[in-house]
Amino acid sequence: MNKRMRICIAAGAILGVVCIVGAQVRSGFQQEPYYLFAFWYNRLLMGIVIGWAVGTSLLARAIYRGAVIGLMVSFAFYSATGFGDPVGFAVGILYGVIIEYAAFRAAP
Repeated sequence: MNKRMRICIAAGAILGVVCIVGAQVRSGFQQEPYYLFAFWYNRLLMGIVIGWAVGTSLLARAIYRGAVIGLMVSFAFYSATGFGDPVGFAVGILYGVIIEYAAFRAAP
């Protein structure tokens, strides 16, 4: 496993925990554990997919790619949950950018 993939997986896992906290706060701590696990796993999967993406030497392209991958992976979870968490979906796009930016900076 190369450095880019390790960074993307770690960033996805950490951002997944942030998503769990956010989902719990937004729901008044009423979310089921399986939903929270699926939310975390979605962010981990986002990190893996971004890690597989071929790197680029242009930051703007990397950020755009992170946003697109974040949108696609987040939409899978968003649609599977009945379109019930638009904030989680939108944040997924931002998290894609964050993961890609971290990988771009740490493993050019």
